[in-house]
Amino acid sequence: MGRIRRDDPGNTQAVYSTESGRIDAAPAAPAPSAGSADGIVRVSRTSAGRKGKTVTLVTGIPPAELGDVAKELKRFCGSGGSVKDGVVEVQGDHRDKVAAHLGQRFRVKIAGG
Repeated sequence: MGRIRRDDPGNTQAVYSTESGRIDAAPAAPAPSAGSADGIVRVSRTSAGRKGKTVTLVTGIPPAELGDVAKELKRFCGSGGSVKDGVVEVQGDHRDKVAAHLGQRFRVKIAGG
């Protein structure tokens, strides 16, 4: 026998069962990549959580073009990098160079100070 939530009459989701205990809800769907809703590609620079190493972050690139753009930027800047959670990370401070290069294809804004 399980308890049913009564806060919404249409909701009949079990939250507790005497056999197995608390029943957790199903995980939510993953959120879309940051910045993709407004169509603007944002280029920023950070060193937080990277032991003082500076990286250039590019957000808002359409998911279909993410891998190709990352490869192109790494080659253009002559440095390494990766794609993590829809964000292109290029090692080093290449913010102005990346913004100028991507400005030919996307609407680009430089983010951060």
